[in-house]
Amino acid sequence: MNLADRGELTGFLRKHGISADKSLGQHFLCSPNVVNSIVSACGNFQGCLEVGPGPGILTSALAKSAQELVAIEFDVRMLPLLKESTPSCKIIHGDALIEDIGSIMRSLPEPRVLVSNMPYYITGPLLDRFSQARNSYECAVLMMQKEVGQKILAQPRDRARGALSVCLQFEFQISSICKVPPGSFMPPPKVESIVLKLVPRTQNVSDAFRKTVRAGFGQPRKTLINNFVATFRHERSDVVSLLDACGFGESTRAFELNESEWMRIVDKTVE
Repeated sequence: MNLADRGELTGFLRKHGISADKSLGQHFLCSPNVVNSIVSACGNFQGCLEVGPGPGILTSALAKSAQELVAIEFDVRMLPLLKESTPSCKIIHGDALIEDIGSIMRSLPEPRVLVSNMPYYITGPLLDRFSQARNSYECAVLMMQKEVGQKILAQPRDRARGALSVCLQFEFQISSICKVPPGSFMPPPKVESIVLKLVPRTQNVSDAFRKTVRAGFGQPRKTLINNFVATFRHERSDVVSLLDACGFGESTRAFELNESEWMRIVDKTVE
């Protein structure tokens, strides 16, 4: 069974009386090239956790390489389809925003990979969950809305850069695998998608780092000084002195800073 083939997928869904549920943000991938790109990006792995497998389009392809494969699926309608398309997969009927991702990953043989075609409406919360569990897997291969992916990839001085860019780049080595046009899905979404590969780095984002970065991007059009004053309720003169000690002028904006420059600010704020 090759569910990446549009004709086979259509017949399989019709057989089970299933259609995409818009309330769950379902768009079924039906592109053999994209499926192959995702599996290839996973590299050599023994254990795999897939979040949001749907009817098993990626799942059945991942099963060919995985010694053990687990999938977390929220939509109860998909459970019988997964059992048919990928009988070797252990299925957890649950919510990935609640399930213990790290514990599930650690139960799998190494090396481990996390894979997800993330619903657009919970991309942010899912990224937080995947980030929290990053010490339990070797890489994550994730599909998301192209606009979100571009923000994650945005480098210093790119106006698309935000708190998400800084924090995820601090925690992961991130690369773009492929762009995915709307026609690669059934039904097609209104936006393009992108697949990113995230390889965990050894350093951890501290609460102070995360809080400082988020404050700096509080209102992206404002300067660092104005954002810090608004968030931390410090005297403006104190914030000016702090940033001056870090080598930044009053016109500096958050998107301009690189990782080491953020660390310089954090070190000064926690002294």
